[in-house]
Amino acid sequence: MRKLLLGFWLLSQGVLAQVPEGKQVVSSLYIYDMKSGNSELILKENRHFEAPNWSPDGNFLLINSSGKLEKIGLKGEKIGILNTGTVQRANNDHGYSFDGKTLFISSGKPDPNGGGSYIYKVNATGGTPKLITPLSPSYWHGVSPDGRYIVYCAPRNGNYDVYKMDTNGGDEIRLTEEEGLDDGPEYSPDGKYIYFNSYRSGIMQIWRMKPDGREAEQMTFDKHSNWFAHISPNNDVATVITYIEDQEQAHPFGRQVKLRLLDLKTKEIKDLTEEFYGGQGTINVPSWNPEGTKFAYVRYELKDE
Repeated sequence: MRKLLLGFWLLSQGVLAQVPEGKQVVSSLYIYDMKSGNSELILKENRHFEAPNWSPDGNFLLINSSGKLEKIGLKGEKIGILNTGTVQRANNDHGYSFDGKTLFISSGKPDPNGGGSYIYKVNATGGTPKLITPLSPSYWHGVSPDGRYIVYCAPRNGNYDVYKMDTNGGDEIRLTEEEGLDDGPEYSPDGKYIYFNSYRSGIMQIWRMKPDGREAEQMTFDKHSNWFAHISPNNDVATVITYIEDQEQAHPFGRQVKLRLLDLKTKEIKDLTEEFYGGQGTINVPSWNPEGTKFAYVRYELKDE
């Protein structure tokens, strides 16, 4: 499983453990334009960063690197570090509420022994985060359009499933019970479905279900490993990251992948990009601009140190 293989995903853990000795990660931040079908490179650096969100006002991208959340302008300019108080171990599962007022962050606790991944919420402009989930690991992936619930992936009783919880905290509500990894839950903008990726068919595919977990429906049907359906603001398509070779229940860094577009009505899927070196960190979280005309993602490469 992705979570089991990558562990806590804090600071230098995770990706760097997968990088061959003597190599350095180079990260490139791209914006894909749906009208032109082209990707624009806006930032390339000799370090590891990942998981862009698009800000609710459309003015910048939010990425995580070394446990912090950084704001990057749409031309690649460095705007600064978002103030998240004592929460400084952010991983690549973070994103905004539909109304743009709240940011949800998966992170280790601030104390020296605060490993794992917990879910916090903070004002979108920064401030003092509030802990939502008491149990770890918990990996945020979505929030309901009305802002009432978060949905996340978590291992309880030896299996990774999809859960939801009130955004103010409270009891976990388990939504999936199939054997194998269920991950990447995300609400559709109309609130009618939660999209997620699941290994229940024996290969990782995109599924959706009603918000209460009923009526699970398979959305992709091919030989590839398909992860993380991010639904566009107009609610008709979703971006999907596809591993060219079957990764079983893992979601590793440093594999050949491509980005594809899933039609949510017809279930037809088409390529948006050519194959490239990516995977974990490329497009873990929602990254559409508010208009649904562009989205952001990360490509990687390795170079000699």
